[in-house]
Amino acid sequence: MKNIVVAKFGGSSLADGKQFNKVKKIILSDESRKYIVPSAPGKRFKDDQKITDLLYLCDAHIKQNIPFDDVFSIVKRRYLKLVSELNLSMDIQKELNNIEEKIKLGASQDYIASRGEYLNGLILANFLNFQFVDAAGLIFFKENGILDEEKTRFAIKSRLSNVDKAVIPGFYGSMRNGEIKTFSRGGSDITGAIIASCVEANLYENWTDVSGFLMTDPSIVDNPKNIEKITYRELRELSYMGATVLHEEAIFPVRKAGIPINIKNTNEPEHQGTLIINDVIAKNCMGTITGVAGKKNFTVITIEKSMMNVEQGYCRKILSILEDNDVSFEHMPSGVDIVSLIISQPKLDGKLEKIIKEIDIKCSPDSIEVHPDMALIAVVGRGMNRSVGISAKVFKALALSEVNVRMISQGASEITIIIGVENNQFEKAIRSIYKVFED
Repeated sequence: MKNIVVAKFGGSSLADGKQFNKVKKIILSDESRKYIVPSAPGKRFKDDQKITDLLYLCDAHIKQNIPFDDVFSIVKRRYLKLVSELNLSMDIQKELNNIEEKIKLGASQDYIASRGEYLNGLILANFLNFQFVDAAGLIFFKENGILDEEKTRFAIKSRLSNVDKAVIPGFYGSMRNGEIKTFSRGGSDITGAIIASCVEANLYENWTDVSGFLMTDPSIVDNPKNIEKITYRELRELSYMGATVLHEEAIFPVRKAGIPINIKNTNEPEHQGTLIINDVIAKNCMGTITGVAGKKNFTVITIEKSMMNVEQGYCRKILSILEDNDVSFEHMPSGVDIVSLIISQPKLDGKLEKIIKEIDIKCSPDSIEVHPDMALIAVVGRGMNRSVGISAKVFKALALSEVNVRMISQGASEITIIIGVENNQFEKAIRSIYKVFED
């Protein structure tokens, strides 16, 4: 069976000639890396500009009838310098001139924004001596802007079937009429995942400037441990609670195909990174958690009414009030006579008083209490439902740190415990939970 690895490299991995050389070394170190998906060049230093941002700025200038030449000249100099640093003989100036001319003739915003990946793909293909395959001929969108999965899969399979190694720029594809169309978010990540799914890759590597995911927020906990393995379910739970992970659109194609994702660091390629998988052997995670994440600024509305549990449709009435006010809730823990609505405070902006009044009139509760400035913390781990004492360790750690737990919720899946604390105890709670599982 043919071993195929699809590798996507982010903007920081391809920001300059030095980074290109690192990427080349990584790619050529493993013959399985067949299809490479590059982003546009990112920042080389703190105050630098991303190429894609500059291209969007060109489009903004055009829309405001401001000359874009000065901005595009920065783009041109960046690519000319890159080709020079890599000692390539390719005529990148010709490509730049063609793009500039099309922009002058009224090219679309998507076309302009996508040229960063296009040019970087040409350069990387030349540098690696791989075939360049334009994503416009592989990734297709329907008229409503949604990915045309069937046409895309057919195009990728037929086009790449006889291509051993190729560079395919990320971020964009094309409409049925040939116009360039970009993905809305995490574009190159999505391209890489689609390619990996369609070529039935054994592994999808996502190369960036971090060595995988961390167990918790490094701005709260100093030097948190790396997550070696995480399931897609755990990833979704942590992402929902604010952890910085891949966008869901970039995960779905490979998750559906059962292909693992390895998050790796271009600047530290020997680090194992984080492997995202469908499942793992339970004994590998007994007695521990995978990660801790959370968000601040929630309001808890607690509604109490005697014999609530026997009154049919009571909770439905409460939820219909939220729906009428265009407000969604995050969690809804309940007891026999009590139900609580946990709602993000920005969603309640200017609506709280009206919602409370409607609940009082339509639901006739015995009491309504409002608790603002609450934080939610998710303790996530696939081994929690098989390990005795996980919850005890969590709450003992919080008690020893004098953190007042205001709410507890554990879903039926038993891979996540949600804890509610006050905003001012959020960081202390995160540090306490992480510390007890650190070893």
